[in-house]
This record gives sequence, structure tokens and C-alpha cells, in this order.
Amino acid sequence: MEHQLPTYGEKIIILSIDGGGIRGIIPGTVLAFLEAQLQKLDGEEARLADYFDIIAGTSTGGLVTAMLTAQNQKNCPLYAAKGIKDFYLEHCPKIFPQDRSPLAPAANFLKTITGPKYDGKYLHKLFERKVGRNTTEPGTGQRCDPNGKVDPWRNALLSDICIGTSPATTFLPAHHFKTQDSKGVVKEFNLIDGGVAANDPALVAVSEMTKEIVRRSPEFFPIKPTDYSRFVVISLGTGSAKSVEKFDADEAAKWGVLGWLTSENSTPLVDIFTQASSDMTEYHLAAVFQALQSENCYLRIQDDTLTGPLASVDIATKQNLENLVNVGVDFLKKPALRVNLETGKMEPSDLGTNEKALISYLLEKRLRDMRAPRGSTATKK
Repeated sequence: MEHQLPTYGEKIIILSIDGGGIRGIIPGTVLAFLEAQLQKLDGEEARLADYFDIIAGTSTGGLVTAMLTAQNQKNCPLYAAKGIKDFYLEHCPKIFPQDRSPLAPAANFLKTITGPKYDGKYLHKLFERKVGRNTTEPGTGQRCDPNGKVDPWRNALLSDICIGTSPATTFLPAHHFKTQDSKGVVKEFNLIDGGVAANDPALVAVSEMTKEIVRRSPEFFPIKPTDYSRFVVISLGTGSAKSVEKFDADEAAKWGVLGWLTSENSTPLVDIFTQASSDMTEYHLAAVFQALQSENCYLRIQDDTLTGPLASVDIATKQNLENLVNVGVDFLKKPALRVNLETGKMEPSDLGTNEKALISYLLEKRLRDMRAPRGSTATKK
């Protein structure tokens, strides 16, 4: 398959995938459906990386992004989207091993107050093996300076990028790595938590694309940075706990430090930070797209009604993971929603179901294929 430059089309297509631990299997299920539909239109070799100009992910969403975009030795994506589900089913129980002993609650509590609940060693070895430590994937790990030149200080190994986005406060440890430029100057990175600042990375993705436009990158047709009618942002959430069950003010009023750090199946302080980050991103993008009369160019697929183990980031039992797959399937059948800026509630839009909306957005590729000179291709950044 060929990925044509936005110059030949009408839209810039952005995919964003939230963080959320094991709940990453939910957008993985959505993306597997989407890729299967695209293969019906364009053949079995179709891959999602050919349909998006930028894919952004945080934490578990970052790992999904790497699987969709990093190339193997045949210059194809490491995983077809349908492989994401099997990846989670196989590896999540080893990343988040479950303690089934009678003393498990006490042991988990002790781990939470003395260090990360999980050591992350299996996750680190997994991505060192999958994406390698000796090569940087072209167009995936590379970062440029304001003049468009590759910045060697920011040109990290993809394995470090994957491991660096995975830290989660109280769950997985922080990650330290270094980069080095051609003169031997070293820059250190200390990544503490991938999801506190941008658990929903859609705004970061839009900002990066806007920087390319402001820089007048030749890869993009001449548009104004505020012409949001030319952007399409598909933002996939990983689900969150039902709000009425998540926090109780009377109970929270009694919490001390330990109360904020541990509760049944959750860490309240972390939940508040990550959910607030996602909510503010969603609210901001919805407000901007609506203000510029481009509300149908922003699709947010999210469910905030998960309960019990489904809302957890680490209950990686076979049954819970399979139940999360079903949540992803249900996502597709539900009406596409849009945030009400007055109430903050999600309400049905005029886009039909999420399933219908997703397919309609990605027909942009066919337009580019028709307009592009024969044999012209481009590698996404």
C-alpha cells in the first residue's frame, strides 16, 4: 500500500489513542474492525498506517501506536490491527501478574506505598525484543527541530519511546534513557508518568500538525493553522469508571495520604489527574471545532460507564480481558457522541454510529490515490 501526501487530498487525518493499561484492548478492538473494513475496500494488504497522517498514543495507546506504525524487516507494520487483541491477551497477564492468594489485598497495599505495584521488567524486555534497541525506526522515533532538520538529541530509540510512555504512578516504574548527537553530547530523559499531562494525546497531535503547517512544510497543502475544516481527528478512549461510582465527596473528605493513594481497584489521585487531563483535552477540542463550525471533523469515542474490574488498568485476568474486547465491540454499535459545552455531557451527534462515522472519514485515501502522480509515496512522521 502507498501513503500519499496530504497535498493530494482535502483533509489531514489524525488518530489519537488514550492511555489506560489493559483497557488498551478496547481501542485495539475498534481498530481491528476498522482495518478489516478498509481491507474489504482496498485489499488484504491495507494497513491503518496508510490512512493516517499522524498517529499519537499515550501509555498503552503509545504501545498500540508503535505496533501499528513501526516497521519490520519487510517494511510492513509490526502488527496488523487484528493482532493487537491477541497481543494484549498474551502479554497483559505477564505485565500485570495477578496475586490470587488470600493475602493479596494486603500485599498490593504494601507495594503501593513502598514502590510500583509491578516492576515492569517483562514489559521492558518485550519491547526491547519487538522493536529493537539498536535501530531507530525511520519516521516513527525521529523528531525534528523548528527548521525541519532531524534533532539527534530527540531522536530516541523506539524501544525507549515505548518503555518511556508506559510508566504509571504507583503501577509501573519511571524510565530513564539517554540520546546522543553526532558530537557525542548526551541528553538525558527522565519519564515519570505517561498519562498525567496528556492521557488523551489528541491535542498534542493537533499541535504537532499545526507546527508543521506554520513551518510551511511542503508535505502539506497550503492551509491556515486555524482551518479546522481541513482536520479530521479521531480520538479513541479506553473507557473510564462510571462517574457516580468513582468518587464520593463525603468519603473523600475523610481521606488522608493513604486514602488518596489507594482505594478498591483504583488509585484515586492518579485517576483524578488522568481523567481530568482527558476531559480538558476533549472539552477544548470540542469547543474549538464547534467554534470554527467544523464539529463533524472531531470524533471522540469514549465510554465513561465502566464498572468493577472493567474500569481497572491492571486486572489482567483472561475473563476481564475478554470482557473488555466485548466493550470495544459495543463501542462500535453505539451512536457517535459530541460533548455539550454547557453541561459537559456527551450527547448523540448527527454522524450515526461510531462504526459508520469511522468508515466515512477514511475515504480520504481514495481521493489522494486518484490525484497523486503514479508511484509517488511518502513516509509519515
